[in-house]
Amino acid sequence: QSLSVAKMVKFLKPGKVVILLGGRFAGKKAVIVKNFDDGTTEHPFGHALVAGVDRSPLKVTKRMGKKRIAKRSKVKPFLKTINYNHIMPTRYTLDVDFKTTVPADAATNPTAKTTARKDIKKVFQERYTAGKNKWFFSKLRF
Repeated sequence: QSLSVAKMVKFLKPGKVVILLGGRFAGKKAVIVKNFDDGTTEHPFGHALVAGVDRSPLKVTKRMGKKRIAKRSKVKPFLKTINYNHIMPTRYTLDVDFKTTVPADAATNPTAKTTARKDIKKVFQERYTAGKNKWFFSKLRF
C-alpha cells in the first residue's frame, strides 16, 4: 500500500492581503509582493516581502478646499521583509502587479528599497484616487 503524503497548499502568494501582527507595523494591512517559502541565506525561514499602508488617508468632506483634500488623501506606504509567523492572511487579494515596480534586491539594497517605496506610493495613490479597493486603505478597527 502506498502512503499518501499530505502536501501543504501554498496560499501565501503575491497579491494576497495580509495583516501584520508584530512590531512597528502591527495591525497594518499589507499585500505580498514576493514570497520565499524556503527562505534565503540571510533569512533561513519562510518569509515574504510585503508592501503595506503605513498611514491611511484621512476623511474628506465637501467643505474642504482642494489643498486640504490633497493633503488628507495621501497614502504613506512601507516595504518590509516579514516572517510567515508574524502575518495573518485574509481571504482577500489585491490585483496589483508589483513585479515591474519592485526589484528582486529591494529587501536588501537600501537605494532600491527607497525607489521601490516611491513606485509603490504611486500605485497605491492611483488606486485610492480612482476609488478602487477602498477597504484596503481604510484603517483597521478592532
